[in-house]
Amino acid sequence: MKKKSVLDLKRISQEEFKRVEKISLTVILDNVRSLNNIGSVFRTADAFRVECIHLCGITPPHTDIHKTALGAEDSVDWVYFQDTCEAVDNLLAAGYEVYAIEQVECSISLTDIKLDKNKKYAVVLGNEVKGVQQSVVDKCTGSIEIPQFGTKHSLNVSVTAGLVIWDFFKQLGI
Repeated sequence: MKKKSVLDLKRISQEEFKRVEKISLTVILDNVRSLNNIGSVFRTADAFRVECIHLCGITPPHTDIHKTALGAEDSVDWVYFQDTCEAVDNLLAAGYEVYAIEQVECSISLTDIKLDKNKKYAVVLGNEVKGVQQSVVDKCTGSIEIPQFGTKHSLNVSVTAGLVIWDFFKQLGI
Protein backbone atom coordinates (compact mmCIF):
# COMPACT_ATOMS: atom_id res chain seq x y z
CA MET A 1 0.00 0.00 0.00
CA LYS A 2 1.58 3.27 -1.19
CA LYS A 3 1.06 6.55 0.58
CA LYS A 4 -0.67 9.15 -1.60
CA SER A 5 1.26 12.21 -2.72
CA VAL A 6 -0.14 15.73 -2.59
CA LEU A 7 -0.86 15.46 -6.32
CA ASP A 8 -2.71 12.15 -5.83
CA LEU A 9 -5.08 13.88 -3.39
CA LYS A 10 -6.35 16.24 -6.14
CA ARG A 11 -7.24 19.06 -3.75
CA ILE A 12 -8.95 22.16 -5.03
CA SER A 13 -7.20 25.54 -5.14
CA GLN A 14 -7.99 28.38 -2.74
CA GLU A 15 -9.76 30.16 -5.58
CA GLU A 16 -11.91 27.09 -6.25
CA PHE A 17 -12.61 26.72 -2.52
CA LYS A 18 -14.06 30.24 -2.46
CA ARG A 19 -16.52 29.26 -5.22
CA VAL A 20 -17.62 25.75 -4.17
CA GLU A 21 -20.65 24.94 -2.04
CA LYS A 22 -20.07 24.96 1.72
CA ILE A 23 -21.94 23.25 4.50
CA SER A 24 -24.36 25.57 6.27
CA LEU A 25 -22.16 25.95 9.35
CA THR A 26 -20.37 28.89 10.93
CA VAL A 27 -17.89 28.34 13.76
CA ILE A 28 -17.60 30.97 16.49
CA LEU A 29 -14.43 31.01 18.60
CA ASP A 30 -15.25 32.64 21.94
CA ASN A 31 -12.03 33.96 23.47
CA VAL A 32 -9.88 31.06 22.27
CA ARG A 33 -6.36 32.18 23.08
CA SER A 34 -4.03 29.56 21.57
CA LEU A 35 -2.88 30.40 18.06
CA ASN A 36 -2.26 26.67 17.53
CA ASN A 37 -5.88 25.88 18.40
CA ILE A 38 -7.16 28.66 16.14
CA GLY A 39 -5.01 27.44 13.25
CA SER A 40 -6.20 23.87 13.78
CA VAL A 41 -9.83 24.99 13.65
CA PHE A 42 -9.12 26.77 10.36
CA ARG A 43 -7.62 23.59 8.86
CA THR A 44 -10.60 21.52 9.96
CA ALA A 45 -13.00 24.17 8.63
CA ASP A 46 -11.18 24.03 5.29
CA ALA A 47 -11.27 20.22 5.18
CA PHE A 48 -15.02 20.08 5.65
CA ARG A 49 -16.01 23.29 3.82
CA VAL A 50 -17.32 25.34 6.72
CA GLU A 51 -18.80 28.59 5.43
CA CYS A 52 -17.19 31.00 7.93
CA ILE A 53 -15.32 31.39 11.21
CA HIS A 54 -16.07 34.22 13.64
CA LEU A 55 -13.06 35.14 15.78
CA CYS A 56 -14.27 36.83 18.96
CA GLY A 57 -12.85 38.66 21.96
CA ILE A 58 -9.24 37.75 22.69
CA THR A 59 -9.23 35.39 19.69
CA PRO A 60 -7.07 37.53 17.44
CA PRO A 61 -6.83 37.50 13.68
CA HIS A 62 -3.08 37.00 13.73
CA THR A 63 -0.51 36.00 11.14
CA ASP A 64 1.04 33.47 13.54
CA ILE A 65 -1.92 31.11 13.06
CA HIS A 66 -0.35 30.23 9.71
CA LYS A 67 1.98 27.81 11.50
CA THR A 68 -0.93 25.42 12.10
CA ALA A 69 -3.52 26.75 9.63
CA LEU A 70 -1.09 26.22 6.73
CA GLY A 71 -3.01 28.60 4.46
CA ALA A 72 -6.54 27.68 5.56
CA GLU A 73 -6.81 31.17 7.04
CA ASP A 74 -6.79 32.35 3.42
CA SER A 75 -9.32 29.85 2.07
CA VAL A 76 -11.94 29.90 4.85
CA ASP A 77 -13.89 33.14 5.21
CA TRP A 78 -13.60 34.76 8.63
CA VAL A 79 -14.66 37.90 10.48
CA TYR A 80 -13.66 39.41 13.81
CA PHE A 81 -16.02 40.56 16.57
CA GLN A 82 -14.85 42.23 19.76
CA ASP A 83 -17.90 40.80 21.55
CA THR A 84 -19.04 37.18 21.07
CA CYS A 85 -22.64 38.08 22.02
CA GLU A 86 -22.74 40.46 19.04
CA ALA A 87 -21.62 37.65 16.71
CA VAL A 88 -24.33 35.35 18.10
CA ASP A 89 -26.99 38.09 17.84
CA ASN A 90 -26.06 38.73 14.19
CA LEU A 91 -26.32 35.04 13.30
CA LEU A 92 -29.61 34.58 15.14
CA ALA A 93 -31.01 37.61 13.31
CA ALA A 94 -29.87 36.03 10.04
CA GLY A 95 -31.88 32.88 10.81
CA TYR A 96 -29.15 30.62 12.17
CA GLU A 97 -29.65 28.14 14.97
CA VAL A 98 -26.69 28.77 17.28
CA TYR A 99 -25.43 26.06 19.64
CA ALA A 100 -22.85 26.43 22.38
CA ILE A 101 -20.59 23.41 22.61
CA GLU A 102 -20.68 23.25 26.37
CA GLN A 103 -21.68 21.12 29.35
CA VAL A 104 -24.89 22.72 30.58
CA GLU A 105 -28.20 21.62 32.01
CA CYS A 106 -30.50 20.22 29.30
CA SER A 107 -27.74 20.00 26.67
CA ILE A 108 -28.21 17.73 23.65
CA SER A 109 -25.69 14.95 23.21
CA LEU A 110 -23.71 15.28 19.99
CA THR A 111 -24.77 11.68 19.30
CA ASP A 112 -28.45 12.71 19.39
CA ILE A 113 -28.46 15.96 17.41
CA LYS A 114 -30.56 15.79 14.23
CA LEU A 115 -29.81 18.53 11.73
CA ASP A 116 -31.97 19.80 8.89
CA LYS A 117 -30.19 20.49 5.57
CA ASN A 118 -32.60 23.38 5.00
CA LYS A 119 -31.42 25.26 8.11
CA LYS A 120 -28.32 27.30 8.87
CA TYR A 121 -26.23 26.50 11.94
CA ALA A 122 -23.49 28.02 14.05
CA VAL A 123 -21.53 26.46 16.89
CA VAL A 124 -19.70 28.34 19.62
CA LEU A 125 -16.43 26.91 20.94
CA GLY A 126 -15.07 28.42 24.11
CA ASN A 127 -11.89 29.42 25.86
CA GLU A 128 -9.41 26.66 26.71
CA VAL A 129 -9.90 27.15 30.47
CA LYS A 130 -13.29 28.80 31.00
CA GLY A 131 -15.28 27.38 28.06
CA VAL A 132 -18.12 29.34 26.47
CA GLN A 133 -19.10 32.44 28.47
CA GLN A 134 -22.42 32.10 30.32
CA SER A 135 -23.70 35.29 28.67
CA VAL A 136 -23.10 33.62 25.28
CA VAL A 137 -24.68 30.32 26.36
CA ASP A 138 -27.75 32.31 27.44
CA LYS A 139 -28.19 33.71 23.91
CA CYS A 140 -27.83 30.39 22.10
CA THR A 141 -30.61 28.27 20.64
CA GLY A 142 -29.29 25.38 22.71
CA SER A 143 -26.18 23.55 23.80
CA ILE A 144 -24.50 20.44 22.47
CA GLU A 145 -22.39 18.25 24.74
CA ILE A 146 -19.85 15.67 23.61
CA PRO A 147 -20.20 12.48 25.69
CA GLN A 148 -17.00 11.61 27.55
CA PHE A 149 -16.18 8.50 29.54
CA GLY A 150 -12.79 9.14 31.14
CA THR A 151 -11.59 11.10 34.14
CA LYS A 152 -11.21 14.51 32.46
CA HIS A 153 -14.15 16.89 32.13
CA SER A 154 -13.24 18.48 28.80
CA LEU A 155 -11.46 18.09 25.48
CA ASN A 156 -9.01 20.41 23.77
CA VAL A 157 -10.92 23.05 21.79
CA SER A 158 -9.38 22.02 18.47
CA VAL A 159 -10.28 18.37 19.10
CA THR A 160 -13.80 19.45 20.02
CA ALA A 161 -14.00 21.47 16.80
CA GLY A 162 -12.91 18.44 14.79
CA LEU A 163 -15.53 16.18 16.33
CA VAL A 164 -18.37 18.69 16.00
CA ILE A 165 -17.51 19.87 12.48
CA TRP A 166 -17.18 16.27 11.28
CA ASP A 167 -20.55 15.35 12.78
CA PHE A 168 -22.22 18.39 11.20
CA PHE A 169 -20.55 17.59 7.87
CA LYS A 170 -21.87 14.02 7.96
CA GLN A 171 -25.40 15.34 8.36
CA LEU A 172 -25.23 18.49 6.22
CA GLY A 173 -22.67 17.28 3.68
CA ILE A 174 -22.46 18.69 0.25
